[in-house]
Amino acid sequence: MYTTELKDKNQKSAPVTTVAEDPAKLAAFEARVAADDFIEPKDWMPEAYRKTLVRQISQHAHSEVVGMLPEGNWITRAPSLRRKAVLLAKVQDEGGHGLYLYAAAETLGTSRDEMIEALHTGRAKYSTIFNYPTLTWADIGAIGWLVDGAAIMNQVPLQRTSYGPYARAMVRICKEESFHQRQGYEIMMALAGGSPEQKRMAQNALDRWWWPSLMMFGPPDENSPNTAQSVRWRIKRETNDEIRQRFVDVTVPQAEAIGLKVPDPALTWNEARGSYDFGPIDWEEFYAVVRGEGLVAKERMKARVEAWEKGAWVREAANAHAAKRAHRAAAE
Repeated sequence: MYTTELKDKNQKSAPVTTVAEDPAKLAAFEARVAADDFIEPKDWMPEAYRKTLVRQISQHAHSEVVGMLPEGNWITRAPSLRRKAVLLAKVQDEGGHGLYLYAAAETLGTSRDEMIEALHTGRAKYSTIFNYPTLTWADIGAIGWLVDGAAIMNQVPLQRTSYGPYARAMVRICKEESFHQRQGYEIMMALAGGSPEQKRMAQNALDRWWWPSLMMFGPPDENSPNTAQSVRWRIKRETNDEIRQRFVDVTVPQAEAIGLKVPDPALTWNEARGSYDFGPIDWEEFYAVVRGEGLVAKERMKARVEAWEKGAWVREAANAHAAKRAHRAAAE
């Protein structure tokens, strides 16, 4: 769902190339990427390419798993059995997305335990959007419509990312995310067309989630030093600002169609560009949330660590069962 590299603006970026690479192998690799060939796990790749992918894919996986938390606590409070069933399916999907992505990252030589440990100790990031609270049922609609809508904007190009396992994982993920976006928009449409109190609740949710959703695409291109290299290696297909602009252009008419107003007094249609001009984003808030200062950041990580620790017996039992089957197969 969430693929932009996150770090504090004061945190220094590691050099793109950290080791001396064989010039002939590097040239062959660059030619394959430029020709839009997929790079597979057994293919030679620059160390910087591998590290960039591990960072991006693991952060994406962490975001999917942490993203289950703000919606999971609304399953029992959803207003109808149908809404409960749909939300339960959506949360299950997010868990599955995390598994696909962890598996893709493991093909690069890292382990799931290493990735989880990096998340729990704060060395790895996840999408800042999940450090905001879900206060009302309308927030579940806003997350589906805006957050998953932003995810689709990020993820559709990743179906053509240069690393094969990542690209193939994104095919199914994108199909399921499109369901999530429609589910959220349906909730907002129902609330906006309901009682005055329901419409106010929907508008309030839009007011609170609009700007964090724009931040999801990451910092401006001039403050995202690794974007150029990632685009050249076809890890990313478009820059942060390009995807953010397309999200605004698509989402504003959707809000207007159901009678809601985007909370941006500077929002205007630019006829010459064929796009919307929008107001400045509070990047200080963005970096504060990246640093772990979000409203429910500590609560989210506490929940993840507790779930991991309480689930240890399940992992141990699964490993023991797998070892027993392997031993029996070897004996036979």
